[in-house]
Amino acid sequence: MKKILALILAILMVASLAACGGANDTDTATADDAKPELVMGTNAAFPPYEFYAEDGETIIGIDAEIAQAVADKLNMKLTIKDMEFDSLLTAVQSGAVDIVFAGLTVNEERKQSVDFSMTYATGVQVIIVKEDSDIATVDDLSGKTIGVQAGTTGDIYCTDEFGQENVKQFTNGALAVAALQNGQVDCVVIDNEPAKSFVAANDGLKILDTEYAVEDYAAAISKENTELTAKVNEAMEALKADGTIDNILAKYIKAE
Repeated sequence: MKKILALILAILMVASLAACGGANDTDTATADDAKPELVMGTNAAFPPYEFYAEDGETIIGIDAEIAQAVADKLNMKLTIKDMEFDSLLTAVQSGAVDIVFAGLTVNEERKQSVDFSMTYATGVQVIIVKEDSDIATVDDLSGKTIGVQAGTTGDIYCTDEFGQENVKQFTNGALAVAALQNGQVDCVVIDNEPAKSFVAANDGLKILDTEYAVEDYAAAISKENTELTAKVNEAMEALKADGTIDNILAKYIKAE
């Protein structure tokens, strides 16, 4: 009889422990799901700021990691949406996304439609050409066909300076570079960091030593969401102060 009672007690104890373990797992999942969502819009074809990992599904890069760090600071769950670059500002204005991290340059025109966070990186617009190109400086772009990513500052600068008839817009930098290789354009104007990646991956191309423009990168938030802008800036200031942002930048952009 004692053996039977001991067996029953042992079974009850195991069942109780299992129930407790299951409750903890459920509580953890529930707590994570209960966090408010921070929806980030980006264009994941701009390495090292945002691009797809080898699994073809996960978006990684400088912007993805900074956004995740900001979300963690704000106790929010980060969701990343990949979309066309020139639709990002419209998306954040309409509320389709909460914030845009996309190697986005701060300029006066964009300030009219969105608010920006503090600056977290500096971008340099450069010129990619074929190794045997006769283009050596910015002055040589006059009369040439220039490839750009639609909606970027490279697009804006080149269209303003050289005219729409001399500029071809592409949905991402990779397509612009492919057009350069195929002879559809004479050069590509794009940020220095993705330019390095594209040149490394494609034989016969080079980056000119001359800089086309230097600009600041920041996150964009709707002008109507001033509370989020304040919270994001507070989080980013803390991440800058503790070295998190600098460490993320150093991880993807190696010192030369």
